[in-house]
Amino acid sequence: MTDFARLRPHQLQAAIAANTPIVLPIGVMEYHGQHLPAGVDLLAVTEVLDRLGDAIITLPPFAYGAASHAVAGPVDGLGTLHIDASALLPMAEGLFAALLNAGFRNIRGVIHHQTEGFDQGMPTDLAFRLAGRNAIMRFLESTRGPGWWGDRGMKDYYADQARAADPFNWIRIHPLFPKGAAFPFDHAGKGETALMQVLAPATVDLSRSQDGGHWYTEDAIEASAELGEAGVQIALAHLRQVFGIT
Repeated sequence: MTDFARLRPHQLQAAIAANTPIVLPIGVMEYHGQHLPAGVDLLAVTEVLDRLGDAIITLPPFAYGAASHAVAGPVDGLGTLHIDASALLPMAEGLFAALLNAGFRNIRGVIHHQTEGFDQGMPTDLAFRLAGRNAIMRFLESTRGPGWWGDRGMKDYYADQARAADPFNWIRIHPLFPKGAAFPFDHAGKGETALMQVLAPATVDLSRSQDGGHWYTEDAIEASAELGEAGVQIALAHLRQVFGIT
């Protein structure tokens, strides 16, 4: 991947002209058993995106989402850092507004945390999704004026919804895996452990997978690098499809 922070102005301008996807990795810091790091959800995203190479430009990752304390409480140094979604919304909206003002029109976010129910959404992804919609609406009203949608120039709006011509396609948030993916979706179990074995192997200590007596880590011992690589390939195929890259 190409790092936004390392690009000079002419390179960013070329990316705008080419409509290159500008991607924000979104994650949380959350307890993932005794055998995995706190940043599993973020690392899964950043390391998969890295395999897309120069087809995308990646923004500095956002690591502090609404982890919740459903898995582990805030004490005892277990790694969970919960930031309420209400605090995420203005930050995310400000970031998206800045990107729109800079000229970017292919802005994406990718998240792995709590995306098993992405159709309905969970606090972190919903905050970023709402922020994207708010930023677009305010940008359009400020640049096109009140009543912009009702203007005759928008008469092809519904026909254009599937194309980049639809302004609401300018900012989109995607789960790392497609709905119904043939890969175990879990929390610190076989699936996520396998992903980390491939994407961040130095962070995994499988000998600790049964420590703590957690039900959700019981099958982590079944993880393998082969399973992890199969999951990575599913995620890559999904992202190439939603980003429109080959």
